[in-house]
Amino acid sequence: MVDVTATANKIFNKGKLVGLILGLVLFVIFTFNLPGFNMSSSACATAGIVLLMACFWVSLCLPIPVTSLLPIALFPLLGVASSGATVKYYANNNIYLFMGGFMIALAIEKWGLHRRIALSITSLLGASPGRIILGFMCGTAFMSMWISNTATTMMMLPIGLAVISETFKITGDESKFAVALMLGIAYSASIGGIATPIGTPPNIEFLGQYERGFPNAPEISFFSWIKVFFPLTVILLPLVWIILTRVISPSSQKSVIERDIIKDELKKLGHMSSTEKKVLVVFALTALLWIFRSDIDIGIFIIPGWSNLFGHPKYFHDATVAVVMAIVLFIIPAGKKHPGQFLMDWATALKLPWGILLLFGGGFAIAGGFSVSGLDQRMDLALKPFLIFHPLVIVFLICLLLTFLTELTSNTATTAALLPIMKGTAIALNLNPLLLMVPATISASMAFMLPVATPPNAIVFSSGRIKMSQMVRIGLILNLIIAFIVGCFVYYVVLPSWGYGTAMPSWVN
Repeated sequence: MVDVTATANKIFNKGKLVGLILGLVLFVIFTFNLPGFNMSSSACATAGIVLLMACFWVSLCLPIPVTSLLPIALFPLLGVASSGATVKYYANNNIYLFMGGFMIALAIEKWGLHRRIALSITSLLGASPGRIILGFMCGTAFMSMWISNTATTMMMLPIGLAVISETFKITGDESKFAVALMLGIAYSASIGGIATPIGTPPNIEFLGQYERGFPNAPEISFFSWIKVFFPLTVILLPLVWIILTRVISPSSQKSVIERDIIKDELKKLGHMSSTEKKVLVVFALTALLWIFRSDIDIGIFIIPGWSNLFGHPKYFHDATVAVVMAIVLFIIPAGKKHPGQFLMDWATALKLPWGILLLFGGGFAIAGGFSVSGLDQRMDLALKPFLIFHPLVIVFLICLLLTFLTELTSNTATTAALLPIMKGTAIALNLNPLLLMVPATISASMAFMLPVATPPNAIVFSSGRIKMSQMVRIGLILNLIIAFIVGCFVYYVVLPSWGYGTAMPSWVN
């Protein structure tokens, strides 16, 4: 084991060195326009910076947050944008949406409310192995809509392992069930994350780049997002469940697993405390404020948003709700059993992934660099050959590219680096930028083949219940099927629901 670990470290370190050298070489070539590209100096510099950051992000030769800070140093030095203009990318509305939402999630975790919710959902569907797996998947997906996929998977893993042990006592063989349950937890954590804007970092990255790149475009509100992507989650979840329990790893449906083990876990939690109730109220109120902030047109009539009660409704953003409710958590006392404590404290808030916020800023800066330097407009020359393809074919290619690319790279960093390219590609092809940006964002969270693809995959793989060959085989099938579904769903459902077609809308210009 020591030799294997040492070999892996050597390969990893070589990968870092290759990424460092390749990034620097590409940076010099493009920044100083050595091939003689017909582009302005700022566009060449932007291309060099983007390639440098992409290589550094993929190889991890520098910590991802450190790489994300490079635009602040390089944009002014190379004449792309001023320092004042560059740092504004790191104060995007959606960065604070993620910050506030994550603080609420940390409060939910702090008082154990997430565990109670997940166990309650799971206990409703017990009995056969298939229904147990479905219960775990529903509970995991629901929680990952609101808190990090990693935390959700870590919470569900020990419960799942306990159920697997109970299965072995009943059936004498839990191998197939274990594979299906472990993968079901990991995959549903990723699938649930796409349902809300705060469910997974790529969603936030997309919203930020969309808002900054197209300031005249209609806002994609919390409700606008959830009304189209929650149904996609509802479609994908049972599909993955059927593939896991009926096709790939069928388990005996004759055996019955009692719900006692889940109920025992719930009993250990006791009755819901007043503190949990307070956090639940804040959580529910936050969700309602997000959903009903803007007007909701349901066809027959329009439900007015609460922001209309104020003189400047456009001044409000989902980030406003997230930050206000996060502050409220610091104000509400935890209760008599916890004297001097509040629902949230700064020591807990420090667990917030601050590096991800910098990564968001780096992605937004790249997108801004594409725009201000004119690089996005120069991409048309390289992308003219793609005009021969039908837009739906291009969408499928984007889904496949992002799905398999994020098997080996950070989905957030990859999304941050490629969304500006998706935007420029769409404009060059005279297409709606959402047609490429949205499937790229969703597909970045749909990598199921390798343990390194997502933290949920790595967590369940560490349980020792899954072989690499099993995850690769099942993940490959799901990658291909879900890429096709995501492409069709965005093309035929998402864009029409938001009132768009494939043609470039007027707000692009």
